[in-house]
Amino acid sequence: MSLDPQPRLSEDDVARGLRLLVVEAAFSGSGAALTTGVILTAFALHLGASNMMIGVLASAPFLAQLLQLPTILLVERIRQRKRIAVLTSIAGRLMLAVMAGTAFFTGMTPLLVFLGAQIVLCALGAVGTCAWNAWMRDLAPENRLGDVFAKRTVWLTAINLVLGLAAALALDLTGEHSTTRDAVFAGMFVLGCVTGLISAQIVAAMPEPLMPPPGGPVRLIALVRQPLRDLNFARLLVFVGSWQFAVNLATPFFTVFIVRQLQFDVSFVMLLSVVSQMANILALRGWGALSDRFANKSVLAVCAPVYILSIVAMIGASQIGNRDLVKLWLIVLHLFMGASVAGVTLAATNIALKLSPRGSATAYIAASATVTAVAAGLAPIIGGLLADFFARRKLELLLRWSSPQAAFSLPITLTSWDFYFLLAGLLGLYAIHRLTLVSEQGEIERREMVGELLSETRRTIRNISTVAGLRAATSVPVSLLRDARVRRRLRRAQAATRDD
Repeated sequence: MSLDPQPRLSEDDVARGLRLLVVEAAFSGSGAALTTGVILTAFALHLGASNMMIGVLASAPFLAQLLQLPTILLVERIRQRKRIAVLTSIAGRLMLAVMAGTAFFTGMTPLLVFLGAQIVLCALGAVGTCAWNAWMRDLAPENRLGDVFAKRTVWLTAINLVLGLAAALALDLTGEHSTTRDAVFAGMFVLGCVTGLISAQIVAAMPEPLMPPPGGPVRLIALVRQPLRDLNFARLLVFVGSWQFAVNLATPFFTVFIVRQLQFDVSFVMLLSVVSQMANILALRGWGALSDRFANKSVLAVCAPVYILSIVAMIGASQIGNRDLVKLWLIVLHLFMGASVAGVTLAATNIALKLSPRGSATAYIAASATVTAVAAGLAPIIGGLLADFFARRKLELLLRWSSPQAAFSLPITLTSWDFYFLLAGLLGLYAIHRLTLVSEQGEIERREMVGELLSETRRTIRNISTVAGLRAATSVPVSLLRDARVRRRLRRAQAATRDD
């Protein structure tokens, strides 16, 4: 199996590569499902990690992306993106076996080994990702980006769903700090290592188009300046940075908040993760179709506010006294977050690819990854450093309504992680404002889009008792978006005629 690029790809080669791209997601998704997110945080808590350690673990995948900058030189000089992606994937996935071994030891040493292996894994992953993204930009046809990556993400989410349920069951059947739970965590990471190596083998079978000949000596500073001189792409970078900082200030600590502050089991956190992934699967194909039909920015304009408001609404979990209602509240919020983050992730990835020129996408994609790395990497570290500060502080508000018949009061108390959710919401609003400054061909004006959505909602409510009405209430009215786009073009044509 050759790792060399091919000078010419036929339509069959491209089709085979796109099929393998979807199949590979099943194995890389398995590795990620068993070794990242909630499970990674739960494993660290099981080993006795502090809030600062959790913040460092959450920031490692992002800060490691800074290695994409020197990787640009590596890609441009070697010009063999598949070779770089495969070799770094193999070496990185072997670190999961090292992390599995720490489950059977106690003390600070295994924690440091665990953290070190995670950092090496993330560093190698960043190098491979830089080559992978530039490779995919030249392999996947532009008009199929949304569909192909939506299918791939559906596979990833489905695997996360199945393995998430299995992990929740396994953790629920084992006691905290027991040797059985040690074995469960170790088994997850060993299995993640195996599936990751299979993923690397599939990637090695995918075709890579030959990169165009270099135009001259490759200079890192010149490559970095290229996307920064593109005003529209620079505006996108501001949105990406502010958005990633807002989201990652709070979300890495969801598990800590639910386990330590709300006193729920890790298995319930896994159940919430499964709920979020189910919503993600149900919504993803629709967002992919919308991003291809209209514009990624239009999808972001809908999904980003929903996701941010859901994070802020996490404050409600610490205000409700009934634990059953708290569970219901968290489940509903994770449904909204799962559906909205599907659109945010897909559209943010696609818009960065779409605004990157073919043949020289490496610098643009690396610039986006670098901004993401700095913003998303610093946020959880700052969150971990400030954890003790906010833990010792409290903000109490009392909302009181009085009438001649009765009086009603609603006390609101913000403590610890509640402050993070509120800060994330404020920063998220700024990020959404920055998104409005980015231009993308085919985008729909927000005011017109919101007006049409509200009109459709009012019409749907009248038929809410019917099955058809319920179905319409839970779907995105694509026909209305299409009509809004047509009317917008008609107005432009009429204005051009008047000017003539």
